[in-house]
Amino acid sequence: MNNTENAIHNGNTCIGIEFGSTRIKAVLTGPDHQPLASGVHDWCNQLADGVWTYSLDAVREGLQACFADLMKNVEETYGEKLTTCAGFGISAMMHGYLAFDADGNLLAPFRTWRNTMTEEAAEKLTDAFAFNIPQRWSIAHLYQAILNGEAHVGQIRFLTTLAGYVHWLLTGKKVLGVGDASGMFPIDPGTGGYDAKMCGIFADMTADTPFQQSLTDILPEIVPVGEIAGTLTEAGAKLLDPTGTFQADVPFCPPEGDAQTGMAATNSITPKTGNVSAGTSIFSMIVLERNLCAVHREIDIVTTPAGDPVAMVHCNNCSSDLDAWVNMFGQVMKAAGKELSKGALYDLLYSLAAEGSPDCGSVISYNYFAGEQITGLAGGRPLLMRSPDTPFNAADLMRSLVYSCMATLKLGNDILIREEHVQLDRIYAHGGLFKNPSVTQPVLAAVLNADVTLMQSAGEGGAWGIALLAAYMVRENRAETLSEYLNRHVFADMQGITVSPKQSDLDGIGRYMDVYCAGLAAERAAVSEL
Repeated sequence: MNNTENAIHNGNTCIGIEFGSTRIKAVLTGPDHQPLASGVHDWCNQLADGVWTYSLDAVREGLQACFADLMKNVEETYGEKLTTCAGFGISAMMHGYLAFDADGNLLAPFRTWRNTMTEEAAEKLTDAFAFNIPQRWSIAHLYQAILNGEAHVGQIRFLTTLAGYVHWLLTGKKVLGVGDASGMFPIDPGTGGYDAKMCGIFADMTADTPFQQSLTDILPEIVPVGEIAGTLTEAGAKLLDPTGTFQADVPFCPPEGDAQTGMAATNSITPKTGNVSAGTSIFSMIVLERNLCAVHREIDIVTTPAGDPVAMVHCNNCSSDLDAWVNMFGQVMKAAGKELSKGALYDLLYSLAAEGSPDCGSVISYNYFAGEQITGLAGGRPLLMRSPDTPFNAADLMRSLVYSCMATLKLGNDILIREEHVQLDRIYAHGGLFKNPSVTQPVLAAVLNADVTLMQSAGEGGAWGIALLAAYMVRENRAETLSEYLNRHVFADMQGITVSPKQSDLDGIGRYMDVYCAGLAAERAAVSEL
């Protein structure tokens, strides 16, 4: 056997699986942490009775399909069956609401991060805690259910995230990593656990309601990064691989959120570093040197996988509207007998965007498929506006669609930079929006007014990031911190491409944002009236 086949045969590998909003991806890494094989399964959320959701059947079926694809690719590429590994990890979209009773029955349909139905709860919790609680956080969903008088709240015995749920299925352990937990309920940086004072405040707020449970009893136990958070059970192995080829007893690292695995995948877990992840949603994660001076409703305080505080600007909407326009242009070209592959079509349209005016020639695009807390929108209505006395062309339209993917992100980050004076040494970008970085990377540099780097690993995303956390769990040097481990063993020789902001782009995005902010009144009217 060669070294790779030997590593697979002997289980000297790690596996990470991440549940993204449109794709479930699995990655197998070797002893050098480089990806050896991957598996994918596409899926999509549904808007059912006004709730953005995925069924638990879809979660289980997607897990099996993705892992089967990984096993198939391993055997076809290396001639070895995938039977075991040294470490395993699960990651998924953060936040949301998965509530179970004492028998493990789901009490309400899974409410994902994309929902904006908890405004009242989020406002009241933020005021009570003096700590920003966004609408998508699990505690906001729980408190809104209590305020709504939903019958199930008294029956809740376990509340978790999507990553925590899948980890529970596979290991039987009701646990989370600190980063994913920090998107359920605020974390006390001194203890690394749920903030006890805020737990007490919540108990007082719900004293006269049917919810009489202690939060610490129903929230997942927090397991520190680098520790074993459970092992694959026989039932878990059968669920993961019904063929029986993959064996039980593999150790699992703490399940983490996609924001934290993105930080690991870009080596941005130390102060003054940060990353931007962009796909269906877009968010920035900036590791803080100090606490912020004020509470900002546009900025969440979560943590790195190691528990350090992070300023997170999360936007529910990113590429969905851009993708819809690209699909429409593809239909036009197909009708004209000039059908292009998906990749070639994106390349063509991004090349047009690169030629567009820096301010998009008065074409303003609002990409809101769903509601957006940062701009105060309860629902989504994609909207395109332009001045009637300005020429309308494809280049300006495409550039505006790219700008719209990052415009809301800019509003939140401007607060960090201008009001809180947060300093940045480096920003890393990753996610589907940067598969073709010719336009998106320079635009992000202008949006943040900072150098933006794309690493060679940028395309691997969070599945690779959680595989790295699984590798850290089985490290030889137990005294090595996560930052030291990533710097020494993963990123020491990794190259990246860095782009600095151009003055023309800075000026153009500035003019665009002036009109964008003024036009938000029209977007709000469209949401409320149509």
